[in-house]
Amino acid sequence: MRLERNLCHWRIWLCIAVLALWPRAASADAITPERIAVALSKLEALAQGAVAGGGVPGLAIAVVHDDDVIFLKGFGHRQAGKPEAVDADTVFQIASLSKPVSATVVAALVSDGIVSWDSKIADLDPAFRLADPYPTSQLTVRDLFSHRSGLPGTAGDDLEDIGYDRAEILHRLRFVPPSSSFRAGYSYSNFGLTEGAVAAAMPTGKSWEEVAEEKLYRPLGMASTSSRHSDFVKHADRAALHIKVDGAWAAKIERNPDAQAPAGGVSSTARDLSQWVRLILGNGVYAGKTLIAADALDQTHVPLMTRGKNPVSGGASFYGLGWNVEFGRHGLSWGHAGAFSVGARTLVTIFPQEKLGIVIVANAFPTGVPEGLSDSFADLVFEGSVQKDWVKAWDDIYAGMFGPAVAAAKATYAAPPSPARPARPASAYAGRYANDFFGNAVVASAGDGLVLKVGPAGARSYSLAHYDGDLFLTFPDAETPDRPTSVSFVLGPDGKASAITIGFLDDNHLGTLRRVGD
Repeated sequence: MRLERNLCHWRIWLCIAVLALWPRAASADAITPERIAVALSKLEALAQGAVAGGGVPGLAIAVVHDDDVIFLKGFGHRQAGKPEAVDADTVFQIASLSKPVSATVVAALVSDGIVSWDSKIADLDPAFRLADPYPTSQLTVRDLFSHRSGLPGTAGDDLEDIGYDRAEILHRLRFVPPSSSFRAGYSYSNFGLTEGAVAAAMPTGKSWEEVAEEKLYRPLGMASTSSRHSDFVKHADRAALHIKVDGAWAAKIERNPDAQAPAGGVSSTARDLSQWVRLILGNGVYAGKTLIAADALDQTHVPLMTRGKNPVSGGASFYGLGWNVEFGRHGLSWGHAGAFSVGARTLVTIFPQEKLGIVIVANAFPTGVPEGLSDSFADLVFEGSVQKDWVKAWDDIYAGMFGPAVAAAKATYAAPPSPARPARPASAYAGRYANDFFGNAVVASAGDGLVLKVGPAGARSYSLAHYDGDLFLTFPDAETPDRPTSVSFVLGPDGKASAITIGFLDDNHLGTLRRVGD
């Protein structure tokens, strides 16, 4: 055990040494205060143009260089069609930008000797289980923050969608078959990282939300930052979430991410996040005081798992502990994007060798505006001019996330067979179904049709429209309301359905539930 741990630390420090020797961007020696000042003026114009052109309803930007916040400004509106403007103190839901923030919180716990990155989850949270006993016994905080536990990426997201709380979701992850061997594959997991954070906080005897406040938000004066949704909605100066409806941005959906707070539930402002970036650029030193030991924070930026290539720049991309680590056009960078498909986009990009960082928070999805502005700013700083239309390049990436899938689903179910096979009587389908992962589902008559209820106490209801035979359709996604998904039944010899397969819950092949009782 000691040998394994020593080898792990040896590899970490070797990686840190390699990163320290990584060549600086070719034009880094040309980065002067004058060039940065010009870049900021052009960044401001680009941000104004993105809002004026309908790229997003609103956004806010913070830029930090050499421990100084050199740019801090809001653009556009908190909610489309309303006059309230975004400013540096507008609170945004930052989605997966929460991950590097939470990694910083855990680094503070590591710095204080409360846990280590290699602490075993079995010791911190003995009740937690993966599907297989060996990874359960060996799983560490490091494994969960680098997404190498073997958990499929979407595991638990589906339970959250239908109303389960954090404790129940983490308990039910034991029923999910692994998508890869332990530590052999990268699979981006919201609830895997959430478990890593929650377990790391357990020795304190306090909740994750309290620990985040005590170890990070309060020491940095991040007074508008929280890991509780209830705190977000208390702010009058907060940004709504927006999706496109008939080609226009509309604030249609609210998102409570408390179940996955460490992975996606932080809310914050550009001003507050600028202070966090100061801490990161200072390698744990803030306002002249060491808040986090450098060796604890350094480990978050060691590339542990390959992510392939950046989809726009083509640079090599890796994952550390809650951070993307990339070797791109401008040398080494650390970063992380955040997105809620119901209407949030965020981004942080750090150039550690140049002591330069930028945070962009926006209130819409899909959009590549944060990446586009960040890449444009980097070009201006390193090259003196923007090399291409990065906003368009990233817009194309995000537009392609759901469009093809929606189109394919529509095409699949564009029209039922002619003639369509009739449905059985409603009594053939009505009843209770269950499996270990999703719990109970109830199918019941509703007027001339059927309704499916899933989640704790039937928290979510979905109307079922007959398509063909024992196949029905429903439209479960609020953000893509015209995307159909199937709900199919298997009939038993008694003429009643013996099982139901719920398409929108079947990502990990756990969407088949068996009839329970009569």
